[in-house]
Amino acid sequence: MDISIIQPEWKVEKIEVATLTGERARSAGSNGRLGDHGKSCSVRIARVTIDGETGFGHTGALSKELAEAVIGMRLIDLFDESGRVLEPYRTPLEYPILDWLGQRLNTPVYELVTAINREPGSPLVVPCYDTSLYFDDLHLQNERDAVALLQEEAEQGFNKGHRNFKIKVGRGGRHMPLWEGTKRDIAIIHGVAEVAGPAGKIMIDANNAYNLNLTKEVLAAVQDVNLHWVEEAFHEDDALYADLKAWLRKRGQNVLIADGEGLASPHLVHWAKKGLVDVLQYDIIYPGFTHWLELGAELDQAGLRSAPHCYGNAYGIYALSHIAAAINHFEFVEYDNIAIEGMDTSAYRVENGQFYVPNRAGFGLDFDEELFVSRVLANGWSR
Repeated sequence: MDISIIQPEWKVEKIEVATLTGERARSAGSNGRLGDHGKSCSVRIARVTIDGETGFGHTGALSKELAEAVIGMRLIDLFDESGRVLEPYRTPLEYPILDWLGQRLNTPVYELVTAINREPGSPLVVPCYDTSLYFDDLHLQNERDAVALLQEEAEQGFNKGHRNFKIKVGRGGRHMPLWEGTKRDIAIIHGVAEVAGPAGKIMIDANNAYNLNLTKEVLAAVQDVNLHWVEEAFHEDDALYADLKAWLRKRGQNVLIADGEGLASPHLVHWAKKGLVDVLQYDIIYPGFTHWLELGAELDQAGLRSAPHCYGNAYGIYALSHIAAAINHFEFVEYDNIAIEGMDTSAYRVENGQFYVPNRAGFGLDFDEELFVSRVLANGWSR
């Protein structure tokens, strides 16, 4: 980002923090390692006031002490010479700061960070996928009924504009007997692929519930599916990745290997550069947006693909779409249908497997200021 757009007289005057609550469109079940995710969701939002105007954004571990230290600082001193938010302020404040900057300049954040070959001012349209297909079938004894339920859920996503779907797999890792759960995974992959159609891309995510041989078993069984990637099949291991890569090449099966969510191996990027992993998935909230500006450029240079992880954080879904303007090999927005009270997302839309990002100031989200103030008083704080 061009640092010259930040005026030296702009100073941080106030920071307020509150938690806003909401719900998913549908309750989410278990995954390969965790129990039910439920329906309730929340986001921790900071409102910053700089030079008399405000910006809203997700905040991570923003403490009252850090907020007090930032009050009175010049905005320009929160950035480095290349226009990136400095490390101490990234997770706590990068989103409200970038939103404020976009609001002040009356431009979308994606225009501030664009680094790919797109015409300034042109619409930003990004591929997306429905990430809501969890283990909602564990109460069902019959495999056919389980497939029908997941197909019904996929059809709900299809009717909302989705064409690409990520399916949680790994039922045999914890929640079902091993082979029974694996058979059900395979049947559900086929069932959802029918809903998506031949052009729809399917991703599967085992949350490390498979091992290498189970991964091969499943991939061989769904070779007729337009399977785009396998995600977190097992915990990151370069020897196992190398084996899986060689096996896929020998079979001529063009399935990408994706990983990086959560506490990923510190060697993951290095392994990806060695050709063992194709898609990197660090989270858009932590380590965050500015980290992805740096990592995305590094991955582009190496010819690798970026698909920032985002699940359970409604703000992150929308912020994620803006980072696509900075990364050539950006894959998808991970979309979960969540409504947060007081956060208006209606300027965005999903249509035919694409996420349409509005040409609006900041991150393009509107916040109910009266409700936000009431939440600051009820569950937050102000400095």
